[in-house]
Amino acid sequence: MGFDIKFDCSGVDWQLVAETLKKVGMAHFEPDAHRRAFEASHTVVFVYHGDQLIGFGRAISDGIYQAAIFDVAIVPEFQGRGLGRDIMTSILSRISHCNVILYASIGKEEFYRTFGMRKMKTGMALFKNAEAMAVKGFTD
Repeated sequence: MGFDIKFDCSGVDWQLVAETLKKVGMAHFEPDAHRRAFEASHTVVFVYHGDQLIGFGRAISDGIYQAAIFDVAIVPEFQGRGLGRDIMTSILSRISHCNVILYASIGKEEFYRTFGMRKMKTGMALFKNAEAMAVKGFTD
């Protein structure tokens, strides 16, 4: 059985989105918060294996020249099969005219470099939980 990619939020199991983000060590919230965030996004990508949601990602954008990618995740059992690359390629093709930023999980920077992304020297952040983000290594 192959993989199917969808570009809309219909039928998404938001509980599974929250659980997947938690499993892979990324920021996660209540399922309805994820639903609202994805529905408000410029671009969404969901990967299915049969009826099972196994990966996703999203971008927010003004649609003109700025975009940011968030929540790119694959359930652990399906990692290493190129699905993250498929998600990123799908997102980037829809915002190809934009400057793009993203938060990379610690240790995943090299993956994002394969798309031509580079570390920023002037990025700044104002996180709701600044101490936790510093402990995780996202800020100084």
